[in-house]
Amino acid sequence: MATTTKTQSKKQSLTEALNRQVANFSVLHMKLHHYHWYVKGENFFTLHLKFEELYKEAALHLDTIAERMLSQRALPVATLTEALDLSTVKEATGDKDAQQMIQTLADDFEMICTELSEGITLAEENDDEPTSDMLVHIRTSLEKHRWMFEAYLGG
Repeated sequence: MATTTKTQSKKQSLTEALNRQVANFSVLHMKLHHYHWYVKGENFFTLHLKFEELYKEAALHLDTIAERMLSQRALPVATLTEALDLSTVKEATGDKDAQQMIQTLADDFEMICTELSEGITLAEENDDEPTSDMLVHIRTSLEKHRWMFEAYLGG
């Protein structure tokens, strides 16, 4: 009985970690749309296209994680209220210039990568290699974007 409870607890922790990422990518998707629509300045054309690329990627990550959860009989969050409650990514405030937008995204990606690493560990503890692999793939992509943002900022 204790083993079953421990196993259920580990599965619940993984579900919570995955739901946090569903929430994060939901908020990030909208934030990237905001930045796409409102970026200004000399790098408008470059950033406008980059933000579009990223919101499309965020939508794919969101769908991939949610569908993985459903395949495992877990329920992904599916309302904006739930997403805002669970997300560690904060909404766009509308008061950032292009440089600040890039810095905010670099910080968001850093935070999400840390959380994805925690999710990878939880998936491995649950002997859930497909979920672990999925999260590694997503983390790899975000690490590359973060590096490119930092290079863009001169860091």
